[in-house]
Amino acid sequence: MTDSFEDWLGARTPERGLRGKAAAVLEVLRSQPRRASFGSAGELAQLAGVNVATVTRTAQALGFAGWPALQQELRARYLSSLSAGQVAAEHRGTGTPSSRSLRRDLDNLALLNRRLDEAVLLTIAEAIATARRTVIVADGSYAAIGLALAHNARLAGYPVTAVTTGDAELANAMATIGAGDVLIAISFWRLYESTVLAANEARSRGVRVFALTDAASPALAEAAEEVVMVPAEGEAFFPSLTAGLAVAQALVTQLAAVDPARTGASIEAAEAMWAKFGLLHRRPAGQSPAH
Repeated sequence: MTDSFEDWLGARTPERGLRGKAAAVLEVLRSQPRRASFGSAGELAQLAGVNVATVTRTAQALGFAGWPALQQELRARYLSSLSAGQVAAEHRGTGTPSSRSLRRDLDNLALLNRRLDEAVLLTIAEAIATARRTVIVADGSYAAIGLALAHNARLAGYPVTAVTTGDAELANAMATIGAGDVLIAISFWRLYESTVLAANEARSRGVRVFALTDAASPALAEAAEEVVMVPAEGEAFFPSLTAGLAVAQALVTQLAAVDPARTGASIEAAEAMWAKFGLLHRRPAGQSPAH
């Protein structure tokens, strides 16, 4: 993460500050991030000595729809401040690790379904459709989301590439990016400094920038036209990619609907090439055509 917890709260706080009971809620967020991250609105209200309505109003003053939306980002930021081992320790609970992981992913998908703004996905899809080219920046394990999105977007007929192998490749991509292009930054848990740098450099060059993340730093949010908040909490020492992949799937599905004729022609061309390379109805190795 490129900014501290204090920096994030400071950037969210209105210039005039928060006073009275709202200030008490803000102080609990600052001083007890773990309890606020895992507790209910009622528990936070008790800690601050206020009522639940004040917690909701404070969340709204910080720019969120309500306490659940604030807690989602608060928790992501709290977990990002921990070591990998500490994150794993936070998630010890009942049931097997695999069952807890599946339940967590189902919860993340349900949360995503409730809070995702479909209009934002349409905006991103239309931007990709009209762009000269689109560059997706996704490193580490997040590369899986970037690669899947880029692969399917190309299949839909659009020039999309994923930069996933580190700073040298990213620097080369940024050297040629410019007006008419789109950049999509994908990162969770601990935001790469290079991703933020790329987003800001792209914005300064007239590129339309979008972000998929679980907790956008002010530096990234300032560069991005739209930020899609994706629940990414996992049960082990790494973030879950399930909701991120779901967003990528939803985005490319929306993209395919922007210009169905273009996508149809692209898929037909791809299938013709698949057939030429024997990728359709492939026979098991060693089996003769008669079988």
